[in-house]
Parts: sequence; structure tokens; C-alpha cells
Amino acid sequence: MVMLREFRIILPVSVEEYQVGQLYAVAMMSKNETGGGEGVEILVNEPFENDELGKGQYTHKIYHLAKKVPRFIQMLAPRGSMEMHEKAWNAYPYCRTSFVLKIETWHKPDKGEIANVHNLPPDLLAKRDVVHIDIGNDPVSNYNPNEDPSKFKSTKTGRGLLTGDWQKNINPYMCAYKLVTIEFVWWGLQTRVESFTLKAERRLFLNFNRQLFCTLDEWYGMTMEDIRELESKIKDELNEPYFEFYYVISQKVARPSGVVGLYLHFKNCFRSGGKAYNTP
Repeated sequence: MVMLREFRIILPVSVEEYQVGQLYAVAMMSKNETGGGEGVEILVNEPFENDELGKGQYTHKIYHLAKKVPRFIQMLAPRGSMEMHEKAWNAYPYCRTSFVLKIETWHKPDKGEIANVHNLPPDLLAKRDVVHIDIGNDPVSNYNPNEDPSKFKSTKTGRGLLTGDWQKNINPYMCAYKLVTIEFVWWGLQTRVESFTLKAERRLFLNFNRQLFCTLDEWYGMTMEDIRELESKIKDELNEPYFEFYYVISQKVARPSGVVGLYLHFKNCFRSGGKAYNTP
């Protein structure tokens, strides 16, 4: 079974500005989410070029999720921690990423009016749901007043506060069209996992873009060279030597010209201050 849901997120920034802000927010989130063996480990972050997507940035990350998944999933996993590998080819304004699901994103200089930006065929278009996310008005769990666009006003750009019908009176503006495709077959768990995944993705998109806008004054004016330098610094800070033993649960080869592969590992990590020995 294939489930498709398209999230549309309007922001008061240009497509060009969003590229910098997105990379900045991802870098800082990777840094802030990591600690005590949990969080994000960046293995590869380098330029790529191919015929399908052109030029862009390729990243390979490991998300250590032992404390971040529902209990019923933890119960299915072997003892130890859980990790998920993400390989992404970011040829902005188009991005393709695979996790346990596939996420395809177009960033367009509009307010979400394009009916079929992903050019879905009729059979898939009929299955697609569209959900609009309002970063200024939609309620969030774990509310943080420092990440509230309805209370933030940029001192560098004068943008904000995002209250009421803020989307009608913004300039510049853009929309992130995020198509989430889930292909999951596991009798007894399929509906539960799909529901959890879609709720988690919506929460992630909402919180991430709220944070992105509320850090506007931190990244506004940065160049791509500044961003790459920041990413390199954070990569060095996050990656620590460790010994690893893991069970490979599912593996599909990933190539830039095809659908990004899925890697799902359950892993026991033993921290060591010495040399890192990694299995193939």
C-alpha cells in the first residue's frame, strides 16, 4: 500500500534566503539534538553532480533514535540502541531524501497555489492528501516562546510578527511543497506506523520551519561558504570515535540517479576514547 500526503508550508522569505536558512537550521539542529549517545552523526557532506539532478550537496547522516521512537517500536528492536541512516541529494530548489519513507520537496516562489508541483500521475494524485501548515498560528507541543513566529520580529529585516492572516501581506514569500510517500507492509502494524509517521512528519515540518524563521537574524546575510564552514565545524564536533556492533534489518542500495535507499540498523554502541573500528 502507498500513502501520499503533501504538506505545504508558506514562509516570509525568498527561495534563495530559504536555502541558507534551511542549511543553517539543519546544522544547528544536528548539534543541539546530539548528546549522551543520541542525536545526529554526520558521515559525509560533500558536493555532487549527476545528469538527473545536476549539481548539489550530498549528505549521509546517522540518526541515533533509541529514546526518540514510540515504545511499541522499541519493544520490537533488539536490546541496545536504534539508528537510521539518511542519504540525501540536495539539488536546491529540489531535494530528495529517504528515511523510513520518501520525502520529496520543491521550494517555489509562491503561496502554495500549484496544484500538482510534483507531477504525480492520475492514480497517485487521487491518493494524495494536501495539508497546509501555518507556522504562525498552528498549535505546537512542547511550546518554546523563543521559537514562536507570532512573537518574533526580525531586527535585520523587519519581518514578523506572524499573526492572523499574515500570509496575505508578506513580501518576499515562498512555499515548501513536501510530498511524503509511505510504503510499509507489516500486518498488524501498518496503520499504526503510518499514522505515527505522518503525525511525526507534520510536527517536524512545523517545528523546523518555526525555528528557521525565528533564527532569521542569526543566518540572514550568510553566504554558502559561511554555511559550509559551519557544517564542517559541527561535523567535527559531533563525530566521536566508537566501537559498533549492529544487526542489519533492511538495506537497499542507494544511488544518486535513483530513489534514495533505506538503511535501518539496530546497534549497540560502546564509546571509546581510542581509535574507531567500524564494520563495513
